[in-house]
Amino acid sequence: MDQEIEAMGQIANALAPLDQDAIRRVLKWAIERYQPRQASSSSSIDNPGIIGERTQTLPRTFLSLSELFDAAGTEMGLEKVLVVAYWFQVVQGQEDWDSQSVNTELKHLGHPSSNITRDLDALMLRVPKNVMQVRKQGTSKQARKRYKLTREGIRSVEEMLAKTAPFAKG
Repeated sequence: MDQEIEAMGQIANALAPLDQDAIRRVLKWAIERYQPRQASSSSSIDNPGIIGERTQTLPRTFLSLSELFDAAGTEMGLEKVLVVAYWFQVVQGQEDWDSQSVNTELKHLGHPSSNITRDLDALMLRVPKNVMQVRKQGTSKQARKRYKLTREGIRSVEEMLAKTAPFAKG
């Protein structure tokens, strides 16, 4: 344990003079360099920001939604909604999320949904379902609904990422 604490101290000292952007780049490099290879597509439970690939590739780390969005290479509107929902649920570790948050992030990325409720309904109607409604806050028709990606929704995004993943250098 003492060696781990010493290593953490050395890392803290090395990062201290750097600005936030440089720190993010260094940490991303370190995670990708030292994270063990993974053979499955499941995301790490200990660090939901680490995404394992289906093949023997190095895990990928997304430090921003725009990095994840670009890596997924989505073309269709519904897939864009899935990627942003994945960001909230898997990468950020939120138990559930609301449609307004997803559409706000889509707007920031330059890809707003013309009708986010309709898009989420379409994802819930897919077979198998990609999204499910988990609860409703309030009693009016305009009450806020909370959603969650299903296992199939998560798998869909991870398949998008696997298609665009760089091959591991071995």
